[in-house]
Amino acid sequence: MVITIARQYGSGGRAIGKMLADSLNIKFYDKELINIAAKESGVSPEIFEQYDEKATNSLLYALSIGAASSTMLDYGISPQIPINDKLFLLQHDIIRKISAEPCVIVGRCADHVLSERKDCVKIFIYADMEKRMEYAVDVHNVEKEKAQKVIKNVDKSRKNYYEYYSDKKWGDPENYDLCINSGTVGVDKCAELIKHYLILRGMCKE
Repeated sequence: MVITIARQYGSGGRAIGKMLADSLNIKFYDKELINIAAKESGVSPEIFEQYDEKATNSLLYALSIGAASSTMLDYGISPQIPINDKLFLLQHDIIRKISAEPCVIVGRCADHVLSERKDCVKIFIYADMEKRMEYAVDVHNVEKEKAQKVIKNVDKSRKNYYEYYSDKKWGDPENYDLCINSGTVGVDKCAELIKHYLILRGMCKE
């Protein structure tokens, strides 16, 4: 069993995934995928961090490739392959490897990568803007005046990433087994709700 969690920024998706993994006593992967990719490729995790869950912008890449090529070669990356694509391909392979054991995976098109798996449960976490702004300020330390702009920018980046690397629409209910409004249920209760869903499907015990 693998649970993938796609999420709007500020909806608490990462926290929900971690609570769920702890409750089920299974492994949890989010930013950990960057460290694994960095270790396997020899690329600095700080570099991959800059491109995590961001789609390739071919125009910007073309304009910057000349200046960046020597840097990328220093890290063992061919200048013909954008770092975004390199990271996606690495994470694609890593997701397939780690899913050999039960786990929770946040973001990174994991639901698309594992779409053929019948034991892959695809979750989407969302909330209204007001709740997400509160969460962004309280949990992510985003400045209140900038919260809405940050949320929209991150969501746009995640949407572009998902739709660039998959043939699906980010946030479309048809792509997920369960969509939860964390703003009404509460972040703390979302993991409990997902676990109940898994029990109903006979995928875990109480």
